[in-house]
Amino acid sequence: MTTAAFNTSANSLPSAASKTAFPAIANEAGWRCHGNLWSNLREVCELLRIPTPAASADEEVLFQHVRFKAGQRIHTIGQDFDTLYIVNSGFLKTVLLDEYGNEQVLSFPMKGDLLGIDGIHNQHHASEAVALSDCDIILLPYKTFSALGRIYAELEQAMFSVMSRELVREQIMIGMLSALSAEAKVARFLTTLGERFSQLGYSGKTFNLRMTRHEIGSYLGLTLETVSRTLSAFNEMGLISVDQRQIALNDVTALKTLRRLPPAKARIKVSEKVSALVGKNLLPQWGKEVAVALN
Repeated sequence: MTTAAFNTSANSLPSAASKTAFPAIANEAGWRCHGNLWSNLREVCELLRIPTPAASADEEVLFQHVRFKAGQRIHTIGQDFDTLYIVNSGFLKTVLLDEYGNEQVLSFPMKGDLLGIDGIHNQHHASEAVALSDCDIILLPYKTFSALGRIYAELEQAMFSVMSRELVREQIMIGMLSALSAEAKVARFLTTLGERFSQLGYSGKTFNLRMTRHEIGSYLGLTLETVSRTLSAFNEMGLISVDQRQIALNDVTALKTLRRLPPAKARIKVSEKVSALVGKNLLPQWGKEVAVALN
């Protein structure tokens, strides 16, 4: 059974009485993902950070959760479009694949993000979404969304706002890739990720990178070596602390304003200062040479 099984007509929205009708879904690769949780319209709107329609009977419309394991695909390139996906928990990547199977990472969706809008144009997905960790995804059948939009005009407008939000985020990313140095791209990626974690109620300064260095490089248009070298340099300078996949942002302001890395000689001096301050919980005071490079 594919996600098409979740489509409903305008006169037949999913309700509490029909919850047992769809115990599982399967994608084209053949694996199955079981879902046994449901959210009402109010809960979905809260997750997307949009207002719930004032006149809605939200208990009458339910949306199924489906759990995906790390590495599983939520949708694939060319797959028939019939469903939008909302991330309830977990981390994903969306990618394009060339004819040789090489990946170009487009985004790293997390809680509250909407997936699948690329399929609206020609009714087939132009990208694929892959779970980077175990994920809980809420299914929003497009026919159900369309039916609700005809009933609640404000809901349709709010959903279009969510879609626009995703497009604006991509445009900002494209602008960043064209304007910043390699080091500044990595720095901006870390601070932006920290801000998103903070918005979700988590620590914005200490977090785990669910994506690999290679995936970060693909997203930023950099090589794996450049990403690894830049993270190591930031660590040496005390801008961040790295413990395998855990990143601690020690100086967010410096990362946000960084344009390029200072010369290696200057970085060594900064590293020596950081070592001297270990245990004092103090950040290094940048010398003139380093300050110029950071600004």
